[in-house]
Amino acid sequence: MSAMRRSDVLAEESVLCHQKALAQLREIWELIGIPEDQRLQRTEVVKKHIKDLLDMMIAEEQNLKERLLKSISFCQKELTTLCSELGVEPFQEEGEPTILQLEKDLRTQVELMRKQKKERKQEMKLLQEQDQELCEILCVTPYDIDSTSVPSLEELNQFRQHLATLRETKASRREEFVNIKRQIILCMEDAFCLSLENIATLQKLLRQLEMQKSQNEAVCEGLRAHIRELWDRLQIPAEERQAVALVATGSKAKVRKALQLEVNRLEELKMQNMKKVVDAIRVELAQYWDQCFYSQEQRQAFTPYYDEEYTENLLQLHDAEIVRLRNYYEVHKELFEGVQKWEESWRLFLEFERKASDPSRFTNRGGNLLKEEKQRARLQKTLPKLEEELKAQIEKWEQEHSKAFVVNGQKFMEYVTEQWEMHRLEKERAKQERQLKNKKETETEMLYGSAPRTPNKRRGPAPTKPGKVLKLNTTTMSNATANSSIRPVFAVSRLPPSGSKPVLTSTYSGKNTPHAGRHGANKENLELNGSILSGGYPSSAPLQRNFSINSVASTYSEFARELSKASKSDVTSRILNSTDIQS
Repeated sequence: MSAMRRSDVLAEESVLCHQKALAQLREIWELIGIPEDQRLQRTEVVKKHIKDLLDMMIAEEQNLKERLLKSISFCQKELTTLCSELGVEPFQEEGEPTILQLEKDLRTQVELMRKQKKERKQEMKLLQEQDQELCEILCVTPYDIDSTSVPSLEELNQFRQHLATLRETKASRREEFVNIKRQIILCMEDAFCLSLENIATLQKLLRQLEMQKSQNEAVCEGLRAHIRELWDRLQIPAEERQAVALVATGSKAKVRKALQLEVNRLEELKMQNMKKVVDAIRVELAQYWDQCFYSQEQRQAFTPYYDEEYTENLLQLHDAEIVRLRNYYEVHKELFEGVQKWEESWRLFLEFERKASDPSRFTNRGGNLLKEEKQRARLQKTLPKLEEELKAQIEKWEQEHSKAFVVNGQKFMEYVTEQWEMHRLEKERAKQERQLKNKKETETEMLYGSAPRTPNKRRGPAPTKPGKVLKLNTTTMSNATANSSIRPVFAVSRLPPSGSKPVLTSTYSGKNTPHAGRHGANKENLELNGSILSGGYPSSAPLQRNFSINSVASTYSEFARELSKASKSDVTSRILNSTDIQS
């Protein structure tokens, strides 16, 4: 009541403060001389500010009330469930608490119940582990208790008493075992006959125990392999894997039991994550297909791989297929590894062959060219040897299994032969392309010279360097024959006065004369495909050409020889014609 009075006093003080503030504002407005209409406006602004502030505070407090009510409802529901699981009476609030107090009490009670539930579960788990160990030693059935529910205090107490009884039984049986063992040893020292039959019996017992131990180790190792496979498929975190790996070491009966429980848990989890597991198996299937050199037809033969309806039957089909492929790969592992080695060597060989046809390899930086040539030569020797070894192994395997060993859908040796044939055809195609390219370049050189270009237009006389030779249709005539020391030089004299006839001069010399430049000044005025010498005869009386040049020759030397012969005969005929004209 005192708190309420203080709040009432504060409320009254708030009202007084509000009234006092308004009175002060009115006095200020009066002194300033603010008109009445503006006073009304300012008073409305003050009212609006105060009202908005109070509305905002009311909304916040209302929201707090709603959150408290929701929390109370949630805590009541959870508390009812916890009380039922723990076997205790439902929580009853004394008196009529406020909303805030009720929410706090309920939340505190829920946290307490959660803690009790967690403690009971942990204790039951510890008791079950102790019971499992004792039952394995005593060869009795584990204590029957529901592991999914929360045990009551009475159930936990009974469980503790049961374990105490088992410990007593273990102690008494161990004492009895030790006494019997001691008596047996004493009797054996006096009465045991060291006969061959008794020694054989002991050895047989030892072998049985060793065999049983080996079987347990094999089973445990198989369970671990299965667990690792399920871990990978389900993408179990590393922390969870590590926790299981620490307690599942060895091959004792309790370890085997723990491993089996983990397998069962993962199998159940696998059924809950069907799509995820199937996709993981499909990735593994694709890897085995690559390793086993499956053809596209063989891959498509497994139609469930392309099914998008993820069911338990689909998962079983994938499991069966991955097991079959694993076994298939293990049976053919040696052959597949040999084929893989050949594939890698073949790819490397093709790469060296490609580099060998690349002109840029002659840069030979760092001696790479020499290294590559040595490796290529080595592969040329090792590839046939590897093929022969694989051929022998495959023939032996095919005789043992009475079926063909296929790679990418065909017999391996047929596949190898096909690869070599494809390589040969590719080299032949590249060779033909080079020959065609060289032929085109030769034709271009014969038409336009060593550097292909468009023929220049006819130019006027220009001084040339001594020794420059005559060009016919931009084709250079130099050194008519390789072994000849006589070089024909043609020149056309300057034009005579009007009405006179031009004179064609010919000079033969083993050396270039100083007049060679003058003679070659008008070299472009002499044409093979025309009939007029520059400034010469009219079209009615052309000078006929009496030789021809083949457009294509087998070699450039043959072309030069033919040109030389034709030039000599043509020059001689022209000199004779010129002499007849002058005379």
